[in-house]
Amino acid sequence: MRPVDILAAVAVNLAWGLNFAVTKLGLGEMPPMLLVALRYGLTAVLLAPWLRWPTGQFWPVAAISFTLGFMHFSLMFTGLSGVDASVAAIAVQIQVPFSALLAFLFFRDAIGWRKAAGGGLAIGGIVLIAGAPNEAPDPFYLSLTILAALMWAISAIQVKRLGSIDTLTLNAWIALLAAPQLLLGSALIEGERWGEVAEAGFWGWASIVYMAVAVTVFGYGLWYRLIQRYPVTTIMPLSLLAPTFGVAAGIVILDEPATLEKFIGGALTLAGVAIVILSPAPAAKADP
Repeated sequence: MRPVDILAAVAVNLAWGLNFAVTKLGLGEMPPMLLVALRYGLTAVLLAPWLRWPTGQFWPVAAISFTLGFMHFSLMFTGLSGVDASVAAIAVQIQVPFSALLAFLFFRDAIGWRKAAGGGLAIGGIVLIAGAPNEAPDPFYLSLTILAALMWAISAIQVKRLGSIDTLTLNAWIALLAAPQLLLGSALIEGERWGEVAEAGFWGWASIVYMAVAVTVFGYGLWYRLIQRYPVTTIMPLSLLAPTFGVAAGIVILDEPATLEKFIGGALTLAGVAIVILSPAPAAKADP
């Protein structure tokens, strides 16, 4: 990779990693689903120039907006409201083994023993964190974070089935369609907390701007271009920087505890995810 592209990849993952801490600060001032709805509302405005009609793909895109925009982020932000940002940054990485498993179920993509071992190692790391005697995360909120990772993996399958589509156009439609879903869900579940918006301070609104601009427009826009320019096996390992930055941000910015279980569990999880990402596809058997 060119040095400038390496720096770009690091910058994207830094933005994504910091997002766990920034979102956690925003959740201190606004309810989870409403925060996501406002994030997607701003994203839809920023990506309006790319809002072209997805001919023949509208309903599949609408389904992705529900799985990714509504389900994933509702679960993710609600889970993040009850666990450390550093724990969430690690736990959500289970989405990679989930994706490998779903790719096997839906597309018969071979898993192989390396990916299976990597997935088991990643799960073991999260179990270690969940069972830590000191500062153990709330099981309910941790479960929501893991379910959010599953929803992300399902959405990845949906995107693969969708076929060719401009990534900014896809993100624009997801934002436009997900925002009203999230507003409705928030009204039904968090309606009594809507008054918090009027009292929200700097971090409540700054987190919305950060998620829309740094995470979506800058992050995904640049990341997809790097994926188009380089082999996936070159780019994807760099995505492990995001949870690393996420853990660091939680500890440094939010003063979260730096426990031994968190470091060991995080290392196991990231190692497992790295194995899944880097494992070559098993060779196809020759016909007899």
